[in-house]
Amino acid sequence: SVQVKNTHELYYLRTQCVQEKMEQLEKPSKDPLRICVATCNRADYSKLAPIINTFRMIVQDEFDIGSQLHTIVRGEDEAAMVESVGLALVKLPDVLQRLKPDILLVHGDRFDALALATAAALMNIRILHLEGGEVSGTIDDSIRHAISKLAHYHAVCTRSAERHLISMCEDHSRILLAGCPSYDKLLSAYQRDDYADIIKSWLGADVKEESYIVALQHPVTTDIKNSIKIYELMLDALVSFNKKTLILFPNIDAGSKEMVRVMRRKGIEQHPNFRAVKHVPFDQFIQLVAHAGCMIGNSSCGVREAGAFGTPVVNLGTRQTGRETGENVLHIYGDGNAVQRILKFLQAIDLSEPLQKKFCFPPVKECISQDIDHILETQSALSVDLGGTNLRVGIVSMKGKVVKKYNQLNPKTFEERIDLILNMCKQAMADAVHLNCRILGVGVSTGGRVNPQDGKVLHSTKLINEWTSVDIRTPLSSALHLPVWVDNDGNCAALAERKFGHGKGVENFVTIITGTGIGGGIIQHNELIHGHTFCAAELGHIMVSLEGPECMCGSRGCIEAYSSGLALQREAKRLHDEDLLLVEGMSLNNKEQVNATHLITAAHLGNSKAESVLHTAGTALGLGVVNILHMINPSLVILSGVLAADYEHRVGHVIRERALPTAQDTRVLVSELEDPALLGAASMVLDYTTRRTY
Repeated sequence: SVQVKNTHELYYLRTQCVQEKMEQLEKPSKDPLRICVATCNRADYSKLAPIINTFRMIVQDEFDIGSQLHTIVRGEDEAAMVESVGLALVKLPDVLQRLKPDILLVHGDRFDALALATAAALMNIRILHLEGGEVSGTIDDSIRHAISKLAHYHAVCTRSAERHLISMCEDHSRILLAGCPSYDKLLSAYQRDDYADIIKSWLGADVKEESYIVALQHPVTTDIKNSIKIYELMLDALVSFNKKTLILFPNIDAGSKEMVRVMRRKGIEQHPNFRAVKHVPFDQFIQLVAHAGCMIGNSSCGVREAGAFGTPVVNLGTRQTGRETGENVLHIYGDGNAVQRILKFLQAIDLSEPLQKKFCFPPVKECISQDIDHILETQSALSVDLGGTNLRVGIVSMKGKVVKKYNQLNPKTFEERIDLILNMCKQAMADAVHLNCRILGVGVSTGGRVNPQDGKVLHSTKLINEWTSVDIRTPLSSALHLPVWVDNDGNCAALAERKFGHGKGVENFVTIITGTGIGGGIIQHNELIHGHTFCAAELGHIMVSLEGPECMCGSRGCIEAYSSGLALQREAKRLHDEDLLLVEGMSLNNKEQVNATHLITAAHLGNSKAESVLHTAGTALGLGVVNILHMINPSLVILSGVLAADYEHRVGHVIRERALPTAQDTRVLVSELEDPALLGAASMVLDYTTRRTY
């Protein structure tokens, strides 16, 4: 077994599991899946039938019935619904033990479907739930969401439903945006040539298309009295319309018995303009709805299937409150390929995976516990920033305030560097007591490639000596008696933006550091991306030219070779050597070293040569950003570091000029954080020790 000590380890274990899962999915399955499809009524059968196919309908479609249960307790009131669920729970274990399915397919939001899902979950049977995540405004919502929480896999109809399930902490990787299964049959079958014969068979020979009404009203179990009143008013209105009407009996929810009594009291079954029926086969029902003048009631068919035909619908009451509706309903609910997606999804389920569900809790708003320690002290982190020149330590509060900073030159040897870090941290810890800060841990931001799982620097930049294959976590944690997190400075900048900056609340964004070198970090689906060998987001080494200046990595044409502070310094020296750098308003004494600042100053003062260098550097960075947009498609790019403001305009121009149309509107912002490295290192500590997502 593996003991997960921190969320860095958890992240990497999860990525390894995903990779292994994908490898397993590529292998052919040896044994066919045993799928149990459970249908409870006429409504859910139209959703389930295309994937597999109320008893007579299944027999007509020539499917074998593994078992049939009579679980509905007559009474059609709230107590009868509860008793029906209980009766189903008593009978289902024997059936499921005999059938031994690998997966149970359950649809929708019916109380009897809840019994199925409950039984299967308790018997460790995997559940695929169809059409979860939707909103309709009655007790059906509670039942639907309860089934979703019991289910292991989900096939949803709409993007909104998918988002609802994700916000309910369901695993995004187990949610399939499939579309509505009934639409597959509906879109291919409703234009039958015999629709006129179907209309005649149900409504009479003299009835023409668009001259009749289809009515279907169900009880609202959370407001039975009012729903019966609405039903009575609907029947009165239908009688007054003097139009041929096909009216279907309500379902068996609580209140249905009273609705049927209202129908019979008004003589609807004997009325010459009405045809009252308990059931119409789905393929014929499609034709009747498609060619009706309008549909009236509160059935989900009215707000969903009817939209595919453009049939006008009058939706009564609150039963469908919250449902996605409108003229575009056809595009919302399906394209005719839902069944193939669901079948492929089923085939991809790995039965060797652990059965226990995992929930993906989203980040929560800032909320500091109010126990006495938290009231008296400010929860804080020690941040360490290892740069090529300086070594900085900071005390950072929960809200991103750098309470105190310490700065020293970075020593040249490993031993001196570790000793200095420890001394600076100990001094900061002593000061923290007087500053009323409680130190929760240490976060280290460093240049180079880092394995955050082990707290080690794998390969350093040339700017930091003796910093390759070194363990930072162990000596710091042992001496300071605090947990220690370590990551690359570019990743820390991205974490800082996610917690304190422009990236707060943004699901997908990229941070690019423009300083001595070029680096960055990638946040995808609110997760920091490290990559297989921890070199993801080495953005400075994206090549934008097959030839070009030599980079410190040994290659040529990298962004860093054009756009880094060192690259600008190189060009500034070249211009200075050629007496092309200084312009009026600039001066440089003999002892002063030429650097990137001089080049930028010259460009701002109108030096055309310096302007050209800065233009090329900005273009190279912009091309790199375009490549990033085309690879991972973030919604936001954040430029950080001392050169960010000088590159912002040019990068935005290159994106609009060179990116694909769908990426040209990507926002580019300059970071407003003063110390992204210190803040990012602190965020690792604060997010984990306060039990937030990292």
